[in-house]
Amino acid sequence: MRPMQIDFAAAGWRRTLYRSHPLALAAGVLGLALLTAGGVFGVQAAQQQAAREENLRAQQRKQAAAVRAPERKPETVIPEAQAVAVNAAILQLNLPWRDLQDAVAAANTPAVALLALDPDPRKQTLKITAETKNSDDMVGYIEQLKQQEFFAGAALLRHEINDQDPNRPLRFQVEVQWRAR
Repeated sequence: MRPMQIDFAAAGWRRTLYRSHPLALAAGVLGLALLTAGGVFGVQAAQQQAAREENLRAQQRKQAAAVRAPERKPETVIPEAQAVAVNAAILQLNLPWRDLQDAVAAANTPAVALLALDPDPRKQTLKITAETKNSDDMVGYIEQLKQQEFFAGAALLRHEINDQDPNRPLRFQVEVQWRAR
């Protein structure tokens, strides 16, 4: 006959541990150890994340403060000659080239050959050097320039006949004043 186990005592944790299989106990202890280790690592990861977020907020505050109050760099002193050269270049770049070219082209006739256009942005004047065969064409060209809306006036500066050329062209220079827009 097989032995019978008769136990009338109330169930408790000690009796449960005593009657448990040793592998179940080992698995329980291992699970408890893993759970504890996971908790410890989780807390450490949360602390590291909080530290990173605090560093990020501090950097953002520094950047916001830098944007609000930019560093004052010492002003560089520009030499007078350099300032004059830069201003002259800006005036030259801001010339109304398209308007000048359109007005000169509208006044041009086939009898007049343009040789040079020399603008002076400070005075808002344009010196035109041209050639023609006779003085009537020269006077007609100057009158055409005066009639252009863009120009305020035109004046003959000088003229001469080129004796070295067999056609003996009349070379002249006209100064026109353009209107500011």
